[in-house]
Amino acid sequence: MPEFLFDPETWKYFSIPLVAALVGWSTNWVAIQLTFLPLEFVGILKPWLGWQGIIPSKARKMAAVAVEATLSKLGSLKDVYEQVEPDKIARQIIQFVRPRLNQMTDEVISQEQAALWESLPEPVKNRIYARIHRDFPTRIDHLVEDVGKNLEDLISLRDMIMEHASKNKELLNRIFLECGENEFRFIIRSGIYFGGLFGLLQMAFWYFCQGWWVLPAFGFLVGCATNWIALNIIFRPLHPVDIGPATFQGIFLKRQKEVAATYSRLVTHEIITVRNLADAMLNGPKSGRTHALIRKHLRPIVDAAVGAARPVIKGVFGTKGFEGLKEHATDVAIDLSVDPFEDPVFNKDRADIIEEVMRQRMEELTPEEYVELLRPCFQEDEWKLVLLGGALGIIAGVAQLGLVFGGL
Repeated sequence: MPEFLFDPETWKYFSIPLVAALVGWSTNWVAIQLTFLPLEFVGILKPWLGWQGIIPSKARKMAAVAVEATLSKLGSLKDVYEQVEPDKIARQIIQFVRPRLNQMTDEVISQEQAALWESLPEPVKNRIYARIHRDFPTRIDHLVEDVGKNLEDLISLRDMIMEHASKNKELLNRIFLECGENEFRFIIRSGIYFGGLFGLLQMAFWYFCQGWWVLPAFGFLVGCATNWIALNIIFRPLHPVDIGPATFQGIFLKRQKEVAATYSRLVTHEIITVRNLADAMLNGPKSGRTHALIRKHLRPIVDAAVGAARPVIKGVFGTKGFEGLKEHATDVAIDLSVDPFEDPVFNKDRADIIEEVMRQRMEELTPEEYVELLRPCFQEDEWKLVLLGGALGIIAGVAQLGLVFGGL
């Protein structure tokens, strides 16, 4: 074995690329962690003394990226509604509510006039129940059809997605993390490769110039450059470039089909669900219009149900009281309107349909459009991460200078 391998000075030189590789790996790992964590600001003076993950800190802006990417692939709100098959939405409502109609009728009328309801003969009550059961499916069909015609006036899909994504920072992180899982692993691993290469240059430079500043300066260079180089390899070139027998393209761009499947699954199963759409219509900024539409279609059920007993009931309630009865009945219906869509199986079935449409459309994106799905999560405050990597590199260089080379 060559004697120089036993020389301590030789191992000091060998330590230079090893430390550089460690710096490259650690700075890239830290950069990825700080992109997503912590979810909330940790520190004493926001935003100067402390940190919040880049994506959580820019949640609304990042949600806007998801919104633009989503809406451009799904088409209009009417397209989304048609894709979830309104007739099956109507069937879901009917199947959920029908077994509860008798109980709901008892509760509504008893709350207004318990004595009257108790005094009515069973045949009269049964006739009222029967008419409600008869008319209810038709009214729901008409309501669902009317919702489809007036959907743009009842909900803003853009606002719904923005609100849901920006408030759920963990979900927002998941969208970027799962779509860019391979790329994030590459960034961390590449720190070792690029750091080691810079370390070899650093070792050669150190052989000729052993100034106190060399190791910290190269540490800064390694810390800054490894992340920047990795990002460019991920996103560039946009289009395949042939160099001899090899073809080069950004790593992220090579995975368009895989990412399209992941992104579509997350967005359609976590955000654009039938349940979330119903909740947005009933509780969002335009909920008053939705409530009015429900009342329009369901109030006539009370008139039809009362039927022959109407003179008696109206005589007891009075005109104003009878109108209040109808109002109360529709209030109960509004309160229950989201409940039929809590069924996870129904939500998944509808989401699967939208997911397939969205996935196909995302696969057709141009490289310029597709790359915008993930690139924004690096663009925000990227300079902070680069400088942080440089700072960690300086610290490592100073430590190496003092511990390995005795501070010169």
